[in-house]
Amino acid sequence: MSHTPTASPASVAARRATFHRLHASGCFVMPNPWDVGSARWLQGLGFAALATTSAGFAWSRGRADNGITREMALAHLTELVAATELPVNADFENGFAADAAGVEESVRLAVGTGVAGLSIEDATGDAANPLFPLDEAVERLRAARRGIDRAGGDTLLVGRSEGFIVGRPDLDATIARLRAYAGAGADCLYAPGLQTREQIVAVVEAVAPKPVNLLIGGPSDWTLDSVAALGVRRISVGGALARAAWGGFVRAAAALKEGRFDGFADAAPGRTLNGFFGGG
Repeated sequence: MSHTPTASPASVAARRATFHRLHASGCFVMPNPWDVGSARWLQGLGFAALATTSAGFAWSRGRADNGITREMALAHLTELVAATELPVNADFENGFAADAAGVEESVRLAVGTGVAGLSIEDATGDAANPLFPLDEAVERLRAARRGIDRAGGDTLLVGRSEGFIVGRPDLDATIARLRAYAGAGADCLYAPGLQTREQIVAVVEAVAPKPVNLLIGGPSDWTLDSVAALGVRRISVGGALARAAWGGFVRAAAALKEGRFDGFADAAPGRTLNGFFGGG
């Protein structure tokens, strides 16, 4: 199936250029919508770019994270690119492929949706061996780079090392992987699960001058300014916004099952939603 973006080629190129500029200096927050409505709401708040969340999208389809197919992911990317005027960074999991050639093909298809950036992670999905061996992970990143370059080269490639969130929280090994991914052609580096100032600074310094993404997926004392002071270029929140929305739903539904209606106390007014989306 073709996933041709409805945005014009000029619009896609402009968004990609904007996305690259955002990574050149300073620090920006890139929130993670999980559907068209949440994407448009975040654009309305004035964010400069958006990123998809594999978890948030999977939950919206009644599946666990990493439970969606490549076809589902590509359709979702096409829909979100069409839904807003902002650059969209794709959480593209591990490339939906068993080998490097498959990663290249998947990335080529993802670029065709009009995304401004995409990430490839080194997680296998196998609890016993949660990370691809380094040489194989590097080969997969190189394949992703080829997929982008052969499609025009202007989509930003993010290399992700998942050790801290798959039970391998080894900072030195994570840094070695991120450096290798930078050498393989990643434009931006990302190790979800970093928590401390020391960890973050070590990663930023190790891959400099390439930009680093920091995940903040829960309540935190960090602020945009304090993260920026560490040299981080961008902040994403993963599935946190989706989990916040689900939290409200789960609590309200549980109260309703008990015969109570107080779970609707913090619900967004329908007039507000209709007004924003143009239905009222």
